[in-house]
Amino acid sequence: MNIARPIRSYVLRQGRVSNAQRRAHDNLMPKYGLPYVDSAVETAAETVPDLDALFGRRAPRVLEIGCGMGETTVAIATAHPHIDYIGIEVHTPGVGSLLKQIDAAGITNLRVIQHDAVEVLERMIAPESLDGLHIFFPDPWPKKRQQKRRLIQRPFVALAASRLKSGGYIHCATDWQEYAEQMLAVLGAEPALANTTAGFAARPDYRPQTKFEARGLRLGHGVWDVLFRKR
Repeated sequence: MNIARPIRSYVLRQGRVSNAQRRAHDNLMPKYGLPYVDSAVETAAETVPDLDALFGRRAPRVLEIGCGMGETTVAIATAHPHIDYIGIEVHTPGVGSLLKQIDAAGITNLRVIQHDAVEVLERMIAPESLDGLHIFFPDPWPKKRQQKRRLIQRPFVALAASRLKSGGYIHCATDWQEYAEQMLAVLGAEPALANTTAGFAARPDYRPQTKFEARGLRLGHGVWDVLFRKR
């Protein structure tokens, strides 16, 4: 299922990469990374990795889009060793930080892809293969002219739903109320998905509360979770 990609939901900024992040990126990506398979490969089946072979077992699989600096991703993977996780992040400082944490903790159920998430879903994730999809605090692109960059749009949600098994879930969280309402509306309009509750969901126990989130809540800021399952 190919969807139009005239714009991306992120901008690659030239942020500072620390020496430790660069070393981790260079040394650990071959160990814990999953390289993106270029679209020049003619046979689609050749672009889909054998995840059973990659993780050395058959287990539930959850994909996270936008790992940031990796703290939440690592916490979730550590708390659920029976689940295999794939984290997608485009920014090198975040990837380096995540790899460093994986190695330090000896985590075996987490792999990292540094590439555009839509292209990864299209090319590398087989239909009906995921048990879950996490999208926590994506860029809200708050200005009206920027909102076309938001990740949660109908074509993306249709693609994401096609990669979920029956009963698989998609969990989004945001601290931007208007974006939360858009998430609820867009996911609710996808016929393959059903809301797990009436409206917004309570934060599931598996999603840790970040320091940034806790600080915002203390200041009276809101956080909204949206949790749908595939029919």
